[in-house]
Amino acid sequence: MDIKLNVQSSPHVRDSVSTSSIMLDVIISMLPATAWGILRFGLNAALVVIVSIVVAVLSETIFNIIIKKPNTISDLSCVVTGLILGLNMPPNVPLFIPVVGSVFAIVIVKMLFGGLGQNFMNPALAGRCFCVISFASYMNNFQSTMSVDTFTSATPLIVLKNGQEVDLLKMFFGYIPGTIGEISTICLLLGAIYLIVKKVIDLRIPLVYIFTFVIFIMLFSKGNTTNVNYIMGEVLGGGLIFGAFYMATDYVTAPITPLGKVLYGIVLGVLTGLFRIYGKSGESVSFVILMSNLLVPLIESITMPAAFGKDGK
Repeated sequence: MDIKLNVQSSPHVRDSVSTSSIMLDVIISMLPATAWGILRFGLNAALVVIVSIVVAVLSETIFNIIIKKPNTISDLSCVVTGLILGLNMPPNVPLFIPVVGSVFAIVIVKMLFGGLGQNFMNPALAGRCFCVISFASYMNNFQSTMSVDTFTSATPLIVLKNGQEVDLLKMFFGYIPGTIGEISTICLLLGAIYLIVKKVIDLRIPLVYIFTFVIFIMLFSKGNTTNVNYIMGEVLGGGLIFGAFYMATDYVTAPITPLGKVLYGIVLGVLTGLFRIYGKSGESVSFVILMSNLLVPLIESITMPAAFGKDGK
């Protein structure tokens, strides 16, 4: 009998989903928040986003040329990094800052560790945090004067820390100061729904993250445990929605096990609550996600199921 068998290495199951298609879906999901941020904040906000993306793409291209590796920009991961970084910038920030942030994110955090899939923390958030530490006065200035209206530099979280109430409707629709991409909850949720429908993200992390955070502030925020305005203001402000759905769910730096995702979400919620209640600055989501990224190997080590047949199982 002459039977020819096709013997090859795994994976044996093929799927039309690719890295580039996933990244394209992520880009599409962030378009509503991007458009709204540019509409509200104007030309400089648009330039910040464009510069962040362009420098991210150029940084990865030049790095690959220098080390003589095939160009990897076609997977669109560098575009996602640049876009997330740009959306995490204040609208009036000088353009040299997103340049520095993108170079740091791509070269230092991503490419020096082996490229996509090898980085131990979210490159875009690492770039943002590097800029926050290096250029604090610029990165914490959210004042933007425009021809149509004027935004004060007091973000909703600062207002809440001062014991005042916030306008939840303005926060939901995006008429508040903040970074370019975080201000409109409805735009972020529309993008999140798209990612859910396309099965790009798992709801375990964002839902557990937000739920844990709400429980934490209800337990430990003295005098505000039943204050609906305070609780909802904390949820809608400070980039929590942006971070929960778009950055905490990053494939590379988030756990892959179901239980690991739950534990990861709990860690994120508790740390965010600690920073919000006891820290001086409420803008803590980026740092919290990076700190939690460092715990992912430990989380996976204790939640990874044993292989079939191992240890007599």
